[in-house]
Amino acid sequence: MKNVTDSFISLVYWPSVGGFGLNTNILETNIINLSVVLGVLIYFGKGVSLSNLLDNRKQKILSTIQNSEELCKGAADQLEQARARLQEVEMRAREIRVNGYSQIEQEKEDLINVASANLEQLENFKNETVHFEQQRAIEQVRQQISRQAVQRALGTLNSCLNNELHLRTIDHNIGLLRAMKNITD
Repeated sequence: MKNVTDSFISLVYWPSVGGFGLNTNILETNIINLSVVLGVLIYFGKGVSLSNLLDNRKQKILSTIQNSEELCKGAADQLEQARARLQEVEMRAREIRVNGYSQIEQEKEDLINVASANLEQLENFKNETVHFEQQRAIEQVRQQISRQAVQRALGTLNSCLNNELHLRTIDHNIGLLRAMKNITD
């Protein structure tokens, strides 16, 4: 608005050039100037009526309000859908949480069962290993005792036998072998 007023003011200072000028001061204007301005307004403003402008503006406002109400209704529907989806998601999350806890408990039981089975297998393996080691130790002791007994017997025989007894024992064993040979023939 200030630009329009400035342009009218600048026209006021150009009368020396011989141009057209408007006096914007209402107190200094005369009736002729007012009638010219009113005539121009009426001539150019005949096609434009205030009621048409107001009706157009009213229609635009009403359509804007109607669009806003439709958008609001759509937004409310979307909000309800989002709330329903949120409830579904929350229920699903609860189900997953409950299922997760039960699955964790099941896996915990499975791990405990597997661990106890492994422990039992290890205990059986330990018992078998202990039994095997006992048997091996007993066998080693038997072999040592047998070796010692044979060594003692040989020592006793060597100390008690003289040559004559030794020869008689050999002759006796040879005789036994011949008798066995005769029996088998």
